[in-house]
Amino acid sequence: MGIAMTILVFIFVLGTMIIIHEFGHFAVAKLLKIRVETFSVGFGPRLFGFRRGDTDYRVSIIPLGGYVKMKGENVDEQLTGAPDEFLSRPKWQRFSVAIAGPGLNILTALIIPAVAAMISFQVPAYVVQPVVVGSVVPGSPAAQLGLQPGDRIVDFRGVRDPLWQDVELKITANPNQQIPIVVERNGTRLSMTLVPAGHRADGEIIGDAGIIPEFPKDYVEVNAVTEGSPAQAAGLRRGDKIVTFNGHEVPNFPWLSSAIQYNGERPATLTILRDGQKLELTTTPRIDPDGKARIGFSPVWRNIPMQKSRKSLIEAIKYSVAKNYELIVITKDVFAQILARERSVRDSLAGPIGIAKVSGQAAERGWESLFALMGFLSLNLGIFNLLPIPVLDGGVIFMLLIEAVLGLFGLPFTMALREKMNQVGLVILLLIMGFVIYNDVSKYILPSDQSPPQTQQIQPANK
Repeated sequence: MGIAMTILVFIFVLGTMIIIHEFGHFAVAKLLKIRVETFSVGFGPRLFGFRRGDTDYRVSIIPLGGYVKMKGENVDEQLTGAPDEFLSRPKWQRFSVAIAGPGLNILTALIIPAVAAMISFQVPAYVVQPVVVGSVVPGSPAAQLGLQPGDRIVDFRGVRDPLWQDVELKITANPNQQIPIVVERNGTRLSMTLVPAGHRADGEIIGDAGIIPEFPKDYVEVNAVTEGSPAQAAGLRRGDKIVTFNGHEVPNFPWLSSAIQYNGERPATLTILRDGQKLELTTTPRIDPDGKARIGFSPVWRNIPMQKSRKSLIEAIKYSVAKNYELIVITKDVFAQILARERSVRDSLAGPIGIAKVSGQAAERGWESLFALMGFLSLNLGIFNLLPIPVLDGGVIFMLLIEAVLGLFGLPFTMALREKMNQVGLVILLLIMGFVIYNDVSKYILPSDQSPPQTQQIQPANK
């Protein structure tokens, strides 16, 4: 997808999330008859808009957020005590206005997957099946642990009889973290500790264990070879069928792609089938700017079996709640790893450039992926705004709590104290914004770390 289209998709995604968030504040304020002076998508000088009643609806020049300005909500205003001023209202009403924005974002995150599941619930068939190992990538954590095709994972970090959808996301989110598993093999259960390797992809560090599901077994046929790539230099051609990689039989493309990643920038041997004859080629994968090891060809795609169904309303709600809860748990795990200095902040956070990139990639995959991303971003936007940082919604709620506690002791929550807290909150927010933007620029525009993928050495807990 081109840069212009990526920007348009980014504006649509971010703009929609902002409008939903601010509409929550706006709707509750209007319902409580608090005067809303401005509804802005974006910050800074006004670009265009219109006025209706007491409210100026506008689009502002910096498209990285938005705000609803209510009468009498800022301490530097001339407060008169009029009933339509925000600070004149009871605490429960101010709380209701503050919670409405992130609340509507979280509600949106629940609605999107629920509606999608009721319209057309389509997933690869394997993700709703038990975790039976189809193949193991050489050199991967799974290979070093001794996992074998046919092994079934019956316990994954305390989850009994997990499905592939329970396991894949947790592996991705936990690079270099110990994960206790129980494997069933020929009627015997073995306790092991799996440590996913950390691989760089699209500027992020993601976990990978080298476990491939039971995909249909087929040769990987070359559809096209990239100009100037290692594959072209090795003599790979369209129509070639890749039979082995470094002496290991190639069962499918996901296995081969993962094997190339673990091989890194070391010479590799391919056995190919061309016109009924087997040939051996030697190539050295190259680490691309996105951090992935590639040899430079695209395969003839074999469709992965899909499962299609429509869920009932109750099933869709349960599914949506479960998916969002899983995302919250994984987000918590990521931040716990950051605080424990087990994961780099740089490799874990994405700002506007990162969001624009994944928005474009999601749009290329189709509307289902794009709306799934919007649901994920809406959930994160809602949770972020609940942080107790003054100037965020959570900060407003935090100050209401302070006001209530001081009131129990007959002490006032002065305008001066409120103003100082808002100033501190603004500085914190600006520092966060500055960091994520700098982080984005260093990762996506001026990348400096393109080291080959690393594999974590591991040992079984029990043999």
